[in-house]
Amino acid sequence: MKHLLKTAAIAATVSGALLSSTAAFAQEKIMISDPSWNGARAIGHVIRAIVENEMGGEAEILTGMNQQPVIFAGMDKGDGSIDVHPDMWMPNWQTAWDEYVDGTGGVKTNGGYAGTSLLYVPTYMTDKITSIEDLKDPEIAAMFDSDGDGLGEYWAGDVTWASTKRWQVKFKSYGLDELWEPNIVSGDTFKAGLAAAYAASQPQLFYYWTPEALHVQYDLTALEEPTRYDGCEDLDLDAENWLEVSEFECVGTAATVYVAYSASLDERNPAVAKMLGNMALTGDEVGGWIQEMFELKRDPAEVAEEWIADNLEIVNGWINGDSSG
Repeated sequence: MKHLLKTAAIAATVSGALLSSTAAFAQEKIMISDPSWNGARAIGHVIRAIVENEMGGEAEILTGMNQQPVIFAGMDKGDGSIDVHPDMWMPNWQTAWDEYVDGTGGVKTNGGYAGTSLLYVPTYMTDKITSIEDLKDPEIAAMFDSDGDGLGEYWAGDVTWASTKRWQVKFKSYGLDELWEPNIVSGDTFKAGLAAAYAASQPQLFYYWTPEALHVQYDLTALEEPTRYDGCEDLDLDAENWLEVSEFECVGTAATVYVAYSASLDERNPAVAKMLGNMALTGDEVGGWIQEMFELKRDPAEVAEEWIADNLEIVNGWINGDSSG
């Protein structure tokens, strides 16, 4: 009888330890924001799959939560309403970095991956346009005037993106604002228009970035911009008259793109905070996820789970604190 009681006690202890271990991972549900571009969405799906399938926790993608100032403020608040921004582009969000990462310390990040942000045309346009200088030709601008108002159109981005303001400042600083006007619509609306224009070999001028599957779908060429020099980029995008007081007349610096997360997770869910801080992504990986999830239209959860299964050593390194993988 004593032997049976001892065995039962040991079993209970082991079971309790296992439950405690699982609880250490599970803790609070992780709320992942949903910025309106495919790279952010892809990373969000991978984070959710890791938290739920590899860590025994709960995670939710907040569909439609794409207002980035709200996302940063929510992470800084630390109340669990918003925990993760999957794809924070720098220096686009320098103001948010200054306020929440370097300032309050309410937001933390991983090490980041490299991205680019340039102005593109379909390659079939390069017999007429190869550089920013070419955009100063009224005849070139007229080719891009689809609504007959006398101004060529370029896609500057979604209304919620910091980069949208940056490109408007660039066109002003390059002296192009009397010939060109920004088309500010969602990424999905832009891509539908690009698909139709490309099929008909019509002019298109637009800002875009890497990694993104668009570069696999279409043959695109980036326009040449002036090289950087001291003082060529002077932005105050939070000012009421941001367009008037900002200048940007050179190619942008290479971007670094981070997974940003609420510092409150260090207390509320330290296991997930540790994993997020250790995530080491590459542009090629993110580009592959984008292609599978959004261009081939596979189930994002399935794509994430397959990638994790194929890269379990790397993922376990993120979870256990060894980010060298």
